[in-house]
Parts: sequence; structure tokens; C-alpha cells
Amino acid sequence: MYHYIGIDVSKATLQVYIPIKDENISIENTQRAIKSLYGKLKKYYKKEYQNLVFIFESTGSYSSLLKQFCSEHHIYAYIINPRQSANFAKALDNRNKSDIIDAKMLYRFHILLNDTDITIPIIDHDKEAIGEALSYYQLIVKQRTALTNHLEAVKAKQSNGFIVKKLQQDIKRYQKQEAELLSQVKHIILSNDALHDKFNMIKTFKGIGDLSAMVLLHLFISYPEANRQEITALSGLDCIETSSGTSLQKKTKISKRGNALYRGMLFMPVMASLQHNPYMKAFYDRLKGNGKHSNAAQIAVMRKMILIAHSLYKSGQPFDPEFYEKRIGWNQ
Repeated sequence: MYHYIGIDVSKATLQVYIPIKDENISIENTQRAIKSLYGKLKKYYKKEYQNLVFIFESTGSYSSLLKQFCSEHHIYAYIINPRQSANFAKALDNRNKSDIIDAKMLYRFHILLNDTDITIPIIDHDKEAIGEALSYYQLIVKQRTALTNHLEAVKAKQSNGFIVKKLQQDIKRYQKQEAELLSQVKHIILSNDALHDKFNMIKTFKGIGDLSAMVLLHLFISYPEANRQEITALSGLDCIETSSGTSLQKKTKISKRGNALYRGMLFMPVMASLQHNPYMKAFYDRLKGNGKHSNAAQIAVMRKMILIAHSLYKSGQPFDPEFYEKRIGWNQ
């Protein structure tokens, strides 16, 4: 018999609901505080402490410490997608919102769980390291782009040469950091035989270079059981349509509910594939010929690239042009 503990995770604190005492407590989101909480739960549940299940939302880096603690101490957990918990709260008609209420609501989520849903989290350190490096890389690129734009504005005004020189130095520093981060990611991949093989398979599709292969590999190892439809949704490229009879009609658009990291870092590879990959170029041209807007056609190309790369990742086989042409009825 499991004993469920609802934990609402925020940046600085964890709000914990302990049902055996009907108690709400707030602790710091630190290793030391979580360890102290676990000691308290052992006292409360005595011999049954091994059947504890922590229920908490997946909130990126804020929940990673709790997840890692569960993994290291062999604690059962169910990690909820925030959308699941939001929908569950609506079903409970939970109109109020506070950390205390959220923690108790997360505890009540256990009524929907099966035994197969409850596992001890497994930490993939290579996946975590790749994700952290890519996220930081994306941040550095944004900062460098902002500086580059500012440099162009300063040059246009023929402003002080000192500012121009300082901006140029900062841009070079960011470029160096970008190269170092990508080198680190590639080193992690090359040091892991399984990742290395998958990485090479993804790159056999023309237009997918090192950077896009790194991003796609991270997406696929983050969700190893995902199917084609789920991979599309997880990258935020699934289409949503809002309609209600004839009274409400809105333009179809992508959900953007997946991780923005993947969409943001795959835009330039899409542009490259349109230049160098005849299949993607033909696909894009066909969409444009059917009246699709350029942005919509580019998003469709991105979605197709992700799905092709996913099939290469899953099969472990290189891209086969002859098989692909036969499948799509290529006649060019």
C-alpha cells in the first residue's frame, strides 16, 4: 500500500502536504531541507516509509533537485505534467490557488494513478548535461544577437569608437563561449557509444548538421517512449484549431506548448535544409504552391525534419533516399 505525499515546487520553497498528520509544511528547496523532510516522514510512517510516493509537478530546473533526491534515495515518485494538474484542479472545481491548496491537490491526484505509473526516477546524467549546455548556449546566442544589433545601431550613428570596440570584444567573447559549449556537448555524445551512433544516424539526413542533431538527440532521449504524434506535441509543433459551429472560427496555429528550446534552435537548420535538401525544398515549394504562408510552410518543414530524424533515431538505420522516394512517390 502506497502512502502519497503532495509536494508543490517553486523556485525557493517546497510546500508539502502530509496526509497522515493532515499537515502542511513549507521547506526550502535545498538538498539539506529535503533530507530533513525525508527524516521526518520516516518517523511518521515508520516501517511503511519505503512505500512513500512523492507527487509533484515537472517544473524544469526547480523540480530537478527533488527528482534527483528521489533517485538517489530510491523513493517512489509520480511526476505530473503541469497541464495534467491544472486540468485536475479544474475537475475538482478548485477555484482558489495557493501553494498549500496546490500541495493538497497534488496529493489527491493519486486516485487517478495505477501502480505502473509509480516509479523511482532515473537520472540520465548525460541527458541532463546536454540539456543544460544547450539551454545556456541558446541564452548566449540571444545575448550575442542583441549585442550585434546594438553594434549595427552604434555604427550607423557613427558613435564613439570606444563603444564599438567594446561591443566587438564582447561579441567575440560570446562566440568563443558558444563554440566551447557545443564542443562540450559533442564531447559528451562522442563519449557515449549509444548516443554517438544515434547522433550519426540523425545526421545522415541532409540539412541536419551537428547543432540540429544535438538538439534533436536531446529531444528524443528526453522522451524515449514518445511516438510520432507525441514528439510533434513535445516540440510544440502540433496544430490546434479553435472552432464552435459557425459562431467561432479561428486560424489554425501551432500550440507552442512544447519546449521552446527545440523550436528556437531548429529554425536555422530548416533554412539550411531548404537550400541543400531537395526533398525538403520540394515539400516547401509544394506547400507554397498550395497557398501556404512562408512561415506556415517553414514550420511544416521543421515538423517533417523532426519526424524523419525521429524515425532514424528509433530504427538506428541511416537515411535511405531510395526507400524515402518510393514512400512519398518522388517523381522529380
